[in-house]
Amino acid sequence: MTHERLKGLNAATLTPFSEDGEVNLDAIGPMVEFLIGNGITGLYVCGSTGEGMSLSTSERKAVTAEFVNAASGRVRVIAQVGHNSIAEAKELASHAASVGVDIVSATCPSYFKAADNLSLTRSVAPIAAAAPDLPFYYYHIPCLTGSNVDIVRFMEDGRESVPNLAGLKFTDTNLFEFQMCLAVDDHAFDVIWGVDEMLLGALATGAQAAIGSTYNVAAPLSNRIISAFNDGDLEQARTLQLQSALMIRELQQFPFQASLKMILTNLGLPIGTVRPPLTELLSRDSELVTMLEDIEFESYGCKR
Repeated sequence: MTHERLKGLNAATLTPFSEDGEVNLDAIGPMVEFLIGNGITGLYVCGSTGEGMSLSTSERKAVTAEFVNAASGRVRVIAQVGHNSIAEAKELASHAASVGVDIVSATCPSYFKAADNLSLTRSVAPIAAAAPDLPFYYYHIPCLTGSNVDIVRFMEDGRESVPNLAGLKFTDTNLFEFQMCLAVDDHAFDVIWGVDEMLLGALATGAQAAIGSTYNVAAPLSNRIISAFNDGDLEQARTLQLQSALMIRELQQFPFQASLKMILTNLGLPIGTVRPPLTELLSRDSELVTMLEDIEFESYGCKR
């Protein structure tokens, strides 16, 4: 399937909740404006960062539709529709197409694992077929799905069973596999990098776009990495990538999604906390604020 490839930084969006734990659709519009204003070029909705697997099907439909509405065609919206129930995933894919998303993406089921390429293909083919006129990007994140298939072989053989297979969200640290996926069928597929702290390595390997969690709060820093790399200033790119990696390392001392949500709340975008089984910050709010001050986050983070 021929389509315009993703470019730049695409935010793996957070899902806003109200104080009582319900989805807060009213918070999506201001968040989209904030992300676009900070240099985001696409929105990856209801993925791992967005707690998609903790939302009901009706909630995921409502969240996806509201992101499409808020984006208003200015940036592309990618709907992550993976589910342990393939029937539910098909329903989500069909709905996503009906409300105007640009791309459908999906993980494979994760409770019963896709143990080999055949089971993976049989899992995702009907999901992609539920939105046949849209490009489909498989979401490769083996650390969460537990599916350690030969992803290069899947890309080589995938179009036989998934005619609209157009790309891959590659969230793994194996750069050599990423490079081989890029090279499949003379670079036929749009392979998107998904590990924020290794962005520079992916750019050096051939990445043209990234989807990530920290772009919600630190997109300016990662855009500077891309600019330095494109300008051939590798020393500056390395310095900035180290800064990004150190920031992520510090953030990972705290409940990750809850920390990102608190940062956005402190920037004037109250989007609540997280759903179980993810962990809230509880009494560590002030500790997180102190850490952000120590690493001078305000100097390179997103601005309101």
